[in-house]
Order: sequence, then C-alpha cells, then structure tokens
Amino acid sequence: MTNAEIAEQLERLGKLMDIHGLDPAQAKILGAAAFTVDKLDQPLSTHPPDQIGKIRGLWGKTAERIREILEKKELAECVALEKVTPNGVLEMLHIKGLGPKKIQIVWKEMEVESLGELLYACQENRLTRYKGFGAKTQQNIQEAIEYYLQHQGHFLWAEVEALFPQIDGFLKKSFGQDKVAVTGSYRRQDPTIDELAFVVQSPRPQTTAIFQTAQPPELLEENEMGVLYQLTNGLRLRLLDGNEPLAGRLFHSTASEEFLQAIPHPPTLNRSTTEEEIFTSLHIPYLPPALRSDAGWIERSQKKGVPNLIQTSDIRGIIHSHSTWSDGSDSIATMAREVRRLNLEYLVISDHSRSAFYAKGLSIEQIHQQQAEIDSLNLQLAKEYPERTFQVFKSIEADILGDGELDYPDEILETFDLVIASVHSQLTMTEEKAMTRLIKAIENPYTTILGHPTGRLLLSRKGYPINHKKIIDACVANGVVIELNAHPRRLDIDWKWIPYVLDKGGWISIDPDAHELDGFNDIRYGVMVAQKGGLTADRNLSSLPLTEFKKFLSTRNKR
Repeated sequence: MTNAEIAEQLERLGKLMDIHGLDPAQAKILGAAAFTVDKLDQPLSTHPPDQIGKIRGLWGKTAERIREILEKKELAECVALEKVTPNGVLEMLHIKGLGPKKIQIVWKEMEVESLGELLYACQENRLTRYKGFGAKTQQNIQEAIEYYLQHQGHFLWAEVEALFPQIDGFLKKSFGQDKVAVTGSYRRQDPTIDELAFVVQSPRPQTTAIFQTAQPPELLEENEMGVLYQLTNGLRLRLLDGNEPLAGRLFHSTASEEFLQAIPHPPTLNRSTTEEEIFTSLHIPYLPPALRSDAGWIERSQKKGVPNLIQTSDIRGIIHSHSTWSDGSDSIATMAREVRRLNLEYLVISDHSRSAFYAKGLSIEQIHQQQAEIDSLNLQLAKEYPERTFQVFKSIEADILGDGELDYPDEILETFDLVIASVHSQLTMTEEKAMTRLIKAIENPYTTILGHPTGRLLLSRKGYPINHKKIIDACVANGVVIELNAHPRRLDIDWKWIPYVLDKGGWISIDPDAHELDGFNDIRYGVMVAQKGGLTADRNLSSLPLTEFKKFLSTRNKR
C-alpha cells in the first residue's frame, strides 16, 4: 500500500463518520492524519509496525488503523459504514463543494439519496432553504454535478493506455495479428476517451462469439457498422466490422465528425487503397491521426504543409519539477542523477512558493538554502560527469496571489534562473477576475512561464474561465512561455489553442510537473497532445539544447 492509498482510506473513514454524525473529534483526527501520511517522505509500508505510532500525528487509534490497512488492505470500520450508506450518497463525495457535513444535511434533512435527485433539487432552488446552502453554493453544486455526470464513462488516455495491451492482445489472438487495428479517439490521441474502438476484419458472428462467455460484457448497441460493449470497468469497447477496405474503414473511423464534414468530396476507395492514397485522392497532404480531430488542419496543410510534429525524443530537459524541499518525493540530487541517466541535459527545480502551505511551500530562508544546495550539486555533478555538460537550474512555481502579484518580493524573484507563475488558490473566479489576475502576473517582469493556464483537472475540474486569445496575446507581448502541463490529468494549455500560439509567434513548454521520478515519464503525454496542436520542436522550450536554453534565459532575464 502506498502512502497515498493509506491516506485516502483514512480520509474516507473520517468523511463517512462526519456524514453519519459519529464522533466529530475522531473524524477531525482522521482528516489530519490523512494529510500527514500523504506528506511523509518514506513509505509507511517500510516502517516496522510497532514504530508507526511514534510518528507525530499518527498515535494511538490512528496507528492501529494504519496497521490494519497495511495488513488487510482495508478498514473494517470503513466497510461497515459504506454498507449502511446509500450508493448515491457515497457518490456525492466526488462532487466538488459537497463536504461531508453538507452531504449529511442533503441525506438526513433533505432525504435526498442520489445525484439525480440532488440535481433536481438544485434546479428547483430547494437547497437554499437549508443552513449553509446559499444561492451561489447551490449554483456551484449544480454545475459540479452536471460536470460529473457528463463525464461518467470517460477515461484519461493514460488510463486507457494501461488497459490497451490486454484488450489489443486478446483481439489479435482471437482474430489474427493483421485482422485488428485500433481506431477512433484513442488512435487520434484525444486526452480523454469515452470508448476504445477497433476495426476487426471478421464476420459479425465470429466477432460476437468471442464474448459469449459465462460473464459476457454488456451489449449496448448493435447496428450495420459493428457492436458496442461495456466492459466491467465501465470502458466501452466498439468493434467495427472490417468488410470494406481496411484503409477506408480506418480513415472514416479515426477522423472526428468535424474533420469528415470539412472534406470537400468523398474519398476514392478500392481494395488496394492506403490511407496515404485516400488523402492524395482528396488533394490533401497526408495528415497523421493526431491531426484528424481539428478540421482546420485540412486548410492549414494545404497552405503551409504538414508540420514536423514534436517527438518525445526531442525533449532535451526537464522543466517544472518538485523535490523534497516542498511536496516532491525525491531529493534534488536523486532527481538530477535520474535526469542525467535519461540522457537529458538539464533539470529545472520549481518547488512551491510560500503561500502553498499545504505543499510545504518554501520560505525566503529556505530559498537561500536550496539555491546553495543547487550550486554545490552543480559543482559535484560537473566532477562526476566531466564528459558531458549538465546543469540544475534554480526556479520556483510562484503562486499567483488573489491580486495578481507573485508570491515573493522582486529581490527574491530575481535570484531564480526562471519563474513559473501558477494559480493554486481561489479557483472559483469569474472570467473577469481570472483575466485580471493572470494578465498582471504575465506582465510581471520576472515571470518566465505561465503554469497550467486554466487550472483544470480533466474529468473532475473544468478550471477557471479565461479568454485564451487575450492570455496568449499577453504572453507573446511579454515574452512569457505558455506551459503545456504534461500531467495526464492536466494537459493544460488545451491542445486546441496551440495553433493560435504558434500563429502569434509564441512558445510552448512541455513540462511534467513531476513530484516523483516516475513523473518524468509524463512528458510523453504532453508530447502526445502537443502533436494534436501541431507543435514542432523548434517552438518548445524544453526541446532547446542546454547551450540554447541558457541563451534563452540570459536574453529573457535582460528584459
């Protein structure tokens, strides 16, 4: 069990106790313990069981619960409370703005036991009659429920990627390696997936026969095109008949509806047709699957050609990473050696700033200490790897405060090689407020990169509203790079705005926002969606070689 999984169970028990009105003191202790566990530097699974209770904040009953989780993978108390809680009430825990005390009112006082009922109650303006539910709170809850319900059955591309080998392997084993081809939104690298689609060159009876098992998946749809199943994990699996030429089937099923509707005339298909030949018959340069979501690429490719899309191998350094100085899992030295092992040329450490107290944001004194450590580490690395230049850069992910100011005075900001400015608090903003706040931060002369511009979390938080064109224009005017945060739950800035950034002469920086060594691998998810926006390596900051990166920073810091 990881610390995060242990913390999740402790927090869930505390919330359930609050919902049932049980022992408020224990519920509070559990919430605090969950926070403590999540921030521990070492996995609790490596601690001797009798030593867990000696960790500050994990005494007595809390230590017993942690030992139970480690041994049994669950808490009996939690399981018991879940059994006496309606499923709809448990589902409310996923709704932003609905804490356990509010859920208790919804369930016990309003007698509402499902999200559908609660949504209807919001639409009927009934929540405002209860203590703690004002008009604004009711509106936020209604929007959060609508957003949640809208995305049920949707998965991150990264989540489907983990399932893909098993499904792809099963289909190819059943029908033959050359008879199965992935298509649809997975093939065109959409950040979220509502169904995984394959073209299967097999008669329909043979296709459906493989699922006639003791526990068959649910058949949702069957038509002249194919069949749609829902697997036990909620993922929908579409199997398209391959009774026409494979290339034609792939062409039609890969492209978005918008893309297909923008094609001036139907493609010419025959038995020997390849997808390249189909594009030729349409007088359109061949567009890889990633570019077949946005119909704009039809006209762009005809005028300017097809861009040489950025590849993961084009990334030369890691920008935006968190160490144990704030909420990361690894020391700067450990991270630097891993980046060096990956044959990359630089690492930018961007720990959280002081206002991010929940993430152990750095005080001014800690900044000086960390920068001294980085200076010492760079000297040490130069001795260890004399054959190749490598550098760790000093950075900070500075919170953009409510008034648009950055989190430190200028004399501190000027000590960094670069500054990533991001919003982490007061996320519920009007567009006017968000724009005022962001524009002021962009105009700050010390801002180098605008971090995750909308603050969104895919499938769970849509982020604050912004006018993308005005934000991009402001970044270009002020020489600020726009981050494409590569974490698979962020992928922010949205790929749809990359063409506008490029047209305006702006820069993107694909950054992993890594909090652990494995987080470096998220770079590929950023590259994946950057390809959808037509990004090339020469317009991505993290693709600059070390010498060019240093020149960029030198020029940028002389503004």
